[in-house]
Amino acid sequence: MSDGWTLRPATPADFAAWGALRARLWDDSADIVAEHDDMRTAIDPARPATTFLAVDHDGRPFGFIEVAIRHDYVNGSESSPVGFIEGWYVEDGWQGRGIGRALVDAAAAWTRARGRDELCSDAMLDADESHAAHRACGFEETERVVYFRKPVTG
Repeated sequence: MSDGWTLRPATPADFAAWGALRARLWDDSADIVAEHDDMRTAIDPARPATTFLAVDHDGRPFGFIEVAIRHDYVNGSESSPVGFIEGWYVEDGWQGRGIGRALVDAAAAWTRARGRDELCSDAMLDADESHAAHRACGFEETERVVYFRKPVTG
């Protein structure tokens, strides 16, 4: 696309590099087998979901966006189903070059091509950098939610 990088769809051959990026985003040390199952689901052509990777001139992934069509209620949406960003990450050294915006634009185009009018996302309440990145890409904040949990066993 620009300055030594491009976007392309993810494939199973990308699982190791893509999985490492996912682990950085979610600060996760998840079971690698479960992780690969999640990635297979995220690119399964039978599902309404896809993943785009940002890759350098050598083909090394340094960013990704996972997008799916969600049929359940999505907080702040005005329609259903909607496109939903399940994960979005760009390595620090590549940030500030329009790559995050290009990934969002690819997710938006994919969502539009499936007849949907909205692309939604979420972020943790204290993720100020994520909030700023969303706003910079044209998202508007719709609401803030705090979830609660109460165990009822034992």
